[in-house]
Amino acid sequence: MKYEDVLGRAKEVVKEYCKVCRDCNGKVCVGEVPGVGGKSSGAAFIRSREKLNEIKVNLDTIVEEQPIDTSVELFGQKFKFPVFAAPIGAVALNYGGHMDDYTYSQAILKGCQDAGTLGFTGDGVKDEFYDLPLKAIAENGGNGIPTIKPWKKEEILAKIKKAEESNATAVAMDIDAAGLVTLALLGKPVGTKSVDDLKELISATKLPVILKGVMTVAGAKKAMEAGAYGIVVSNHGGRVLDHTPATIEVLPEIAKAVKGKLKIFVDGGFRSGMDVFKGIALGADAVIIGRPYVLAAYGGEAEGVKIYTEKLGQELLETMIMTGCHSIKDIDESKIFNG
Repeated sequence: MKYEDVLGRAKEVVKEYCKVCRDCNGKVCVGEVPGVGGKSSGAAFIRSREKLNEIKVNLDTIVEEQPIDTSVELFGQKFKFPVFAAPIGAVALNYGGHMDDYTYSQAILKGCQDAGTLGFTGDGVKDEFYDLPLKAIAENGGNGIPTIKPWKKEEILAKIKKAEESNATAVAMDIDAAGLVTLALLGKPVGTKSVDDLKELISATKLPVILKGVMTVAGAKKAMEAGAYGIVVSNHGGRVLDHTPATIEVLPEIAKAVKGKLKIFVDGGFRSGMDVFKGIALGADAVIIGRPYVLAAYGGEAEGVKIYTEKLGQELLETMIMTGCHSIKDIDESKIFNG
């Protein structure tokens, strides 16, 4: 199977929900929430993609020839590429019933693992939106990162305990989901968390805890104060607040403030291995990708996910060759043109 075959199959099964655009940039699906679009005007989703495209890469091949190493070490493990599948829940609601959260998570987790990396799983208003993906993590040898929404403290603690029992690699909380008011309407309220709230939750587990949805230096410093292992610079795919900056715009300042003190992941409009290169160059330790992974899973299950991940890795490797980088540590701001 080729990647084009995966996309062709995906287009058939998600056609009522997603147009599988050549460039997934949020312009066709504006305001489609539920669905695949960005909230309201779609500006946050669209801006993230456009700002990534504005960044250019500096070509430099006058370097000593050496093997290229695309690997990265995180969570005490080595991964082949600095790319992870983002947490996405309630997939049937947003992409159609060809998959449910369990079969989707199975495809993401196995496909990522087969390609040498890792997948995050999601959470939602029904217990099954967390429990079934967590079951898939347990079946995958614990290789996966469950993501918990900012529920009430008791529910978060119970879900962290389940993650520990499943031998999960780490646990994440998408704190920016505090803006999902629809959950409250369904009887499952979420809310903001203080530094003290997060300290209590993070201290309750030995698992590395990642806070997803940080968009300011102040927010990153508060995550660090709370004891987080890492943060995801993320605007939730533009689905919770309209008119936010692009993640790639705020990443450099955040990285300068906390790099080396906690791990920095970034998502928001990343589509190719070259995009991954740009994220690393501007301070991320790894990149998280969402919507394209859904298409990979819907179009080719675990094999489709593996194919897409390896495509990203090959594009990253080719970009590293053409910019004179031999390892991920060589990728820095000098390798890009951000004029």
